[in-house]
This record gives sequence, C-alpha cells and structure tokens, in this order.
Amino acid sequence: MKIKAGIIGATGYAGAELVRILLTHPQAEIAAVSSVSFEGKKLSEVYPSYASLCDMECKNQNEAVEKSDVVFAALPHGLSQELAAQCDKAGKAFIDLGADFRLESEDEYKEWYGGEFLDKDLHKRAVYGLPELFRETIQGEKIIANPGCYTTGAPLALAPAVKNGLVGTEGIIIDSKSGVTGAGRKPNQGNHYPELNEGFHAYKVANHRHTPEIEQTLSKLSGKNVKITFVPHLLPVNRGIISTCYARLNDGVTKEQIRKVYEDFYRNEFFVRLLPDGANADIHNIKYSNFCDISLHIDERTRTLVAISAIDNMVKGAAGQAIQNMNIIFGLDEKAGLLIVPPAF
Repeated sequence: MKIKAGIIGATGYAGAELVRILLTHPQAEIAAVSSVSFEGKKLSEVYPSYASLCDMECKNQNEAVEKSDVVFAALPHGLSQELAAQCDKAGKAFIDLGADFRLESEDEYKEWYGGEFLDKDLHKRAVYGLPELFRETIQGEKIIANPGCYTTGAPLALAPAVKNGLVGTEGIIIDSKSGVTGAGRKPNQGNHYPELNEGFHAYKVANHRHTPEIEQTLSKLSGKNVKITFVPHLLPVNRGIISTCYARLNDGVTKEQIRKVYEDFYRNEFFVRLLPDGANADIHNIKYSNFCDISLHIDERTRTLVAISAIDNMVKGAAGQAIQNMNIIFGLDEKAGLLIVPPAF
C-alpha cells in the first residue's frame, strides 16, 4: 500500500515541486492538495504543465490532513505551528518546508521571525531534517523541520571541515547566490522581470533570516559557538544556489587531508557529489535534481579553504529534501522518487 501524501500550499513553487516529484514516486501517492488562494480550482488550471497528470482540485487543509499519512506544509513562516499540532493529534507525520520549527531557540525565533513557540513541547520533539548530517535523529520521528535552500547548501559545503576541526570557527564567510524561485511565487518589485533581468545584487547583507539556522547547524557539528558572515545574492535565473564558503585552515592542515576527510565524510551519501580536484561546482549540473555538488579549493597564500556547493533550491533546497525526509521516516529507500537526472544542457 502506498503512503498517502497531502500537500498544503500546493500552488506555491515548493508545493508544485512536491507534486512534480511525488507523481513519479514508486511508494507514495498524492492524496490531497490544498491552497487558500486557489481553493476549488484544479491544480492543472494553476500549472497547465500538470494537465492529465494532476487534475486534483485544491481543497481546504483539514481534508488534506484527514486523507493523508504524511502532510507537507509549503507555507510562509508563522502558518505551520497550529497545523503541526493538528497533524500530531491525528497521528500524521508532518514535514514543514517553512521556518517555524527550524530554530531551537525561541529567543532567536522571536528576533529573526517576530513570532513565538505556540507549543514548546512540540518544538522540543521536532527534528531538523538535513539527512546527510542528522539522519539518525530523523528516523522514526513525526515532526520534521525541513531545512531551506541556503541552510542546506552552505552547511554541506563546510560540514566535514568544521566537524573534524580542520578550520577555525571564527571568521567563516558564506557568499551565496540564488535563483529567483527562492523568493516564492508571489510577485514583487525585486523579482519583476525588468528589475531582475541582466542584473545581479546582494540583499539582506549580513542580516538574512537563514543566518542563525546555518550557525545552529555548524555549532552542533563543531561543538563550539559558531558565528558567520552570510551574504546572499539574487541571480537572474530560475533555479539553483551556489554557495562559496571561506574558512581559515588550522595549523598543519594539508590539502590532501582536506580531500580525504571530505571523501570519508560523504563516501556513502548518494546525493552529495564531491567533485575532483580542479573542477568547480556549477548550478547547471544539478538543475531539477536532489544532488549537492561540492568542489574544494585551497588558497595557499592565505591558508583559506574555499568550499563551493551547488544545489537546486527547489529540490535539495526544498521539495526533494522533504521527500528524502519522508523516505527516511517511513523506512523507504532514501533515493525513492528522487533519481532525477539533471539535464545535460
């Protein structure tokens, strides 16, 4: 019997991507889709590319919860906590693609998102769903905080070096560039075509909400309190995030040692592809897939590790990772439904 999945917020970009991937999942099926903006409309009316593939009508979220074994919430922050409680009471697995359960500190959540924890016990039980780093804590759990795009690509680039003490935990700089789908489907001046096309700019410099989430992950790995400088940029492309991460090498650490640590760390991780020396991670090569490509570079003059990761922000940075988490909590092959080959051109 297939796992029944409900998607709340199915008409946003992340929700629509969940539909695209789940339609070909061998062990799961879409039981219901929900949308406040398009309730009563068929999903294929909102996204004509889904015609005859998913003509389901967008229902209210209560119906999606009732019909499903697992509920995916692709909603803006602040809208998932009550839904999580509803799913928990009904015994449903809940995977939140928003930010409501990602931060462990309520003070940080208040500072960066302006909200509070409505059910502190529920937050204590929620686990952070970055499988390559925290797989053991995800297995068998029912409330999963699915990491976002920046908070997936950058930590994966730095994790082996930070965890194994190869780099200093002070002065880490993360310079990321994202495709415009990361801003969501609702249009605004920043993602309006004439404003975006042939432009390239930084935004929320050293003040982006993903900063404490990245610090939380790196601090857990290192056992120290890590502070970073994080600067995101907006690329005039639809998909992809490339994160260039700079960290000072500790005394005596060699290029060969860095390479071996990364190879050992990711040896059994199907979705992380460690590129050979001389190669550069490129968003072109991971588009539409759940892969994270990582390239390693050493600036010998300044003793700096430059670790670069590339992911598709809508897949490994959102929907694909959510489905990877679903596979883990239901004991499926982690790759189920996610063997998506990036296009060659």
